[in-house]
Amino acid sequence: MIVSCQWGEEMVNSKGDTMSKKEETSKQDENPGTIFPSAADDVAIARQVDKGDPHLDSPAYRLAYDDQEFILRDEMRPVRLLLELSKTELALNAHNINSTVVIFGSARTVEPEEAEKQLSQAQQALQLDPDSQAAKRLCQQAKVRLRHAGYYAQARKLAQQITEQSLLGKMPTLHVITGGGPGIMEAANRGADDCGGVSVGLNIVLPREQRPNPYTPPELCFRFHYFAMRKMHFLMRARALVVFPGGFGTMDELFETLTLVQTKKIKPMPILLFGREYWQRLLNFDVMVEEDMIDADDLNRFRYVESVEEAWDIIESQVTDGVAGV
Repeated sequence: MIVSCQWGEEMVNSKGDTMSKKEETSKQDENPGTIFPSAADDVAIARQVDKGDPHLDSPAYRLAYDDQEFILRDEMRPVRLLLELSKTELALNAHNINSTVVIFGSARTVEPEEAEKQLSQAQQALQLDPDSQAAKRLCQQAKVRLRHAGYYAQARKLAQQITEQSLLGKMPTLHVITGGGPGIMEAANRGADDCGGVSVGLNIVLPREQRPNPYTPPELCFRFHYFAMRKMHFLMRARALVVFPGGFGTMDELFETLTLVQTKKIKPMPILLFGREYWQRLLNFDVMVEEDMIDADDLNRFRYVESVEEAWDIIESQVTDGVAGV
């Protein structure tokens, strides 16, 4: 609807464009059931003011929701939290994103071809300067990244499997959801894109900018300020959680989900850890049991998997059994 401000024979619409009375009437006729101006209409009207009037120029006179300085005050944090919750929620609902498989993992993991390229370059640099400690360190890092590149391929293949099976229409539709960045996140979004499906990316503002990967549809790529709202959206529709080797961020998401399941704040779901060797070298859960920090049964809240086929069998069983996620 367009509600306008009138001067003489002309009217100004919500975009600031002038319209004749005839044009305005035709616009109103498009929405005959609506009689109130929208918030956007009033913003347009409020901005059409004469400069120089101290009342009209005062921050106190601005519409509250059009006053960025006011919205960004510390006291308005609850409002901003609600905005981050609602914006993504409305968009996901509009795109019928109802059930998701969350895929986490390192942003540093690269695809096999890139890992091989990096190792070749590092080895060449080391040959030119065999005594360089920096060159030795880069060469070692490149070898590790090549070893981890297999996880990129697995994340991509798993996302393909999830998306392909969902597109067949023989089971509830699942959508892959990631942090929307590089590494394992990119691999998962890429896998969904490979077979013509759509996936979701939940990015976040970081000191070192994390750009969205190119395989997340722009209309389903969201940006957050609050980690809390981002985490909530990861789990609100989750039917399974797949975790590839990663660092602090991956640990944070994994342990938060385990805690929520343990404390029955969310319903149980498959929590799959790819790569037993990595996880058992990194985390000794048995010590937590021995020290009476968790129950032995808590170790059943997650499972190690080594292949895409193994992971998919567990996810498919969860979905077809009709057990709700979150």
